[in-house]
Amino acid sequence: MLLPTLLCAFVVAAAGGLLASLALPLPVPLLGVALVLVAAVYALRAVWRWERTRVIVTDDQLAVVRGTLRRRIAAVRLERVGAVEVDQSLLGRLLGYGTLVAGPLEITYVPQPRSVYGLVESLAP
Repeated sequence: MLLPTLLCAFVVAAAGGLLASLALPLPVPLLGVALVLVAAVYALRAVWRWERTRVIVTDDQLAVVRGTLRRRIAAVRLERVGAVEVDQSLLGRLLGYGTLVAGPLEITYVPQPRSVYGLVESLAP
């Protein structure tokens, strides 16, 4: 999930660093510094959002909690789940993440989705 965002932030920061290091008139180096700061904030925001997402499995429900200042919770009772699916791309398999679909609830970028799948399957009636 973070790879495209961090790659984009790296490219913008590299361009900003290049502009800041050139011996050009004053507005150009300031623009470079501003680009580096924007890239840092963009990357930090993506990491913060990713880190603040939790998947919670209890004996009666599966829930996903997102957010810090504005908390959002989506849950489904295990008795209503029905089929549980794991969707992993090649990159997801290499990096150990995937999408878990449990009834109406779709949770993206779940770390080790096969172990979560096994847990949900074992707890579902």
